[in-house]
Formats: sequence, C-alpha cells, structure tokens
Amino acid sequence: EIIKDTKELENHISPTYEDIARDLENQFANLDGGYEKITTTISKQGEQWHREIDIVINKMKTEISEIKGKHRYILQKHLDEIKQIQSLVKETVQAIGKIEKSAEVSLTIEYSSKIKEFSKLPPKVKVTLPTFIPKPIDSEKLYSLFGQITPLSTATEENVYSLIQSKTSVRELLNEPEVAATIQTGHEKLRSVTCLNDDKIWTSGETNDIKCFDTRGSLLQTIKTKSCKFPVDIAVDSAGDILYVNGATGTVYKVKNGQMTEMIRLQEWTPSQLCITSTGDLLVTLHSDDETQSKVVRYSGSTETQTIQFDGEGKPLYSGNDYTKYITENRNDDICVADSKACAVVVVNQDGKLRWKYTGHPSVTKNKPFDPCGITTDSQNRILTADNDNHCIYILDQNGQFLRCIDNCDLKDPSGLCVDNNDNLFVCEYKKGNVKKINYLKL
Repeated sequence: EIIKDTKELENHISPTYEDIARDLENQFANLDGGYEKITTTISKQGEQWHREIDIVINKMKTEISEIKGKHRYILQKHLDEIKQIQSLVKETVQAIGKIEKSAEVSLTIEYSSKIKEFSKLPPKVKVTLPTFIPKPIDSEKLYSLFGQITPLSTATEENVYSLIQSKTSVRELLNEPEVAATIQTGHEKLRSVTCLNDDKIWTSGETNDIKCFDTRGSLLQTIKTKSCKFPVDIAVDSAGDILYVNGATGTVYKVKNGQMTEMIRLQEWTPSQLCITSTGDLLVTLHSDDETQSKVVRYSGSTETQTIQFDGEGKPLYSGNDYTKYITENRNDDICVADSKACAVVVVNQDGKLRWKYTGHPSVTKNKPFDPCGITTDSQNRILTADNDNHCIYILDQNGQFLRCIDNCDLKDPSGLCVDNNDNLFVCEYKKGNVKKINYLKL
C-alpha cells in the first residue's frame, strides 16, 4: 500500500499540484501584461475621443468661417451702395457750384433740386455676430459615455482529483500514427463525422442521407433529411439526438426518436457548422446572406445567448464569406474555428475574447497554403485540424503551438474530424467518401 501510494503521489498527485501552481504562476506572470492591455485600450479610446473632438472643433471652425464670409458680403454690399450715393452727392454739389458761378440763365432755370432724393437715407445695416454657447460638461455622464470598467470577478473552481484524468493527462503522441480502420460510407463527397461514444459514428455528405455506422463499418441507421439537397453539418447531443443544418432555408433541425423538429430558423444569416458544448449549448457558425460578415452564435435551446464576431479592436475575427468554418469547443471552454478562407485557426475564450490565431507551419505549407477544413479536440486539450489541400492533420497544443503533423496515413482530402472518448481520431476523406480511424496517442 505504501509503495502504491508513493507511486500515486509522485506520478499523479504531485504533478497535479505542480500544474495548479504553474497555472497560478502564469496568472501572476500575465498580470502586468493583462492590465497594461486594459490601460492601452483606455488610452486608445481617449485618442479616438480626441480625434472625434478635433473633428467637431474643425467642423465648427469651418462653419464660423462660412458665416464670416456671409457677414463680410452683407457689409460690403451695403458699403458699396453708400459709397455710390456719396459719389452722386459729391457730383451734385460740384454741379450746383458751377451753376452758382455761371452767368447763363438757362442753367438756373433748368435746375432741379435733389435734396428730397438724397434726404431718403438708406436703412442702417447692423449684422450681429454669431455666438458659441458651450454646453456644460457633466463629468459623471462623460465617464459613463467614455466606457465601462467591469468589476473584479473572483471565481473558484473545485479541483476534483481523478485517477483516470491524471492518467489520461499524460498521454503522449505516437511517433508514427496508424490507421486502425477504414469505413466506407458510400457518401458522395463526405463532409462531416461526429460521435457521442466509442461505439458508433454519424456521417453526412453531399446527399440527403445521414448515416450511422459502428466502428467496424457496419451501417446501423439512415436518416433522410427534410427538404434540403444535403445537410451542411451534423452534430449529436448528449441525449443521442441528431442536429443538422439546412443551409438553403437557414434552419437547424433536431431529429429525436425519428421525429424532425425545427430548432432555429434565421433571416439574413445562413448557418453552417455546429458544435455541442460541454454544458449542452449549441455553437453555430453563421455568414450573412451578402457574404460580407461571419460570426459564431451560442444558443441555449432555441434562444440566442452570445454572439462572437469582433476582436478587442473591433476587427472581424472571421472571414466574411460562405466558406465553411468548422467549429469545436476545447476542454478548457475555448471556442476553436477552422476558417478555410482566412487560412487560419481562430481560438477565443468562452467570453469571446481572442486568444490566438494559427496560420500553418512552413514545413507543411511549402507548396500550398494552410487550408483548415475540419477541427476537433481531445482529452489533452490538443486541437486537431485537417489541412485539406496538404492532405494532413495538424496537432496543436491549447496555446496554438505546433506539435506534430499526421501525414503518414495516406490521407486524401481530409475534411471533417471528431475524437471519441478514448481519443480515437475519425477523419473524413472528402472525395473518397471514407472515414479513417487513426490512433495517434500512446496507450
């Protein structure tokens, strides 16, 4: 018993505490950087406000300049009129003077007085200057308009030590992954594979059939989809019910006990890929019908509870088109998206904050760019993504570091992926219509 406990303490319990301590040390190490990012964001907001205020000031100055021009024009017009009358008065005085000194009677007889004409004085023009009325500054309102700082949130998560978890947490990668089985699905252009347990997998391709197979390749069940050419993606929830996407109508259906019900119907947005989270929520990738925007939406049942679309600087996280964006959730609740058009894997935390992006490894992408067309995660928090054009599977750690590439299993056009409870990897071969079961971890 002592020997057994010693091994357990040394091999599992002690490393677990080391992981906990390392996590806290990492939080300490990232503390200054995290707060620096917040203050930088505040400063950027301040700079943006200054720019906007400068724009307003310059706009008002331009407006004042235009008013000044109008003011000048009005005064000049009236001044010109007065000077013209003055000139006429001066000419009249000179003419009268000549008459006075002249001996010609006819000039006196023809004389006509202009006193009455000149006595009608023009109206006096007075143009009032515009005024600027500054609005009082409400400091409290200004503070709330500028932004909001969320309060410090402290949460503790119960650390449950599990012997099974501790043993699975040290599973290492095989030097040479191997194909354990090849399942011929009969699908035309196989797109998706998903599983709930170790006994069976569900598959879909570019036909209206969703097929269920056991791991030996025997067909167990076929579901005909409702009013669509083919399901864009499928998922299976914790109850074993099937969810699938009808892209033509923007609808997500659930199949329960053979009965199909409409879960979600969208307008102006088209659903693409699905993922059932550990809490039973549904994550869906969507693109706008005009193909300018993409986003990830979380649903609880049929209710939208979260939208993930932009990073901290307001820039889009995902490419804005109808290219397939596969999605999965990691064991640490990170949301991972394989964005084929952007040639990137994009990972955000459960709050939708960008953690990292991965854009391929130079040793693999020598001839063709990184083309992530499927994504899944395993019990080690590793992320696996299929590179369709380079015919391989990338394995990344939870922080986006490249670990290994599965390129020795004669894969052809890999697309959809899933991992079962024993970390067996299932890979769709798009054109062949086969699912390959691959062992990539040491027992």
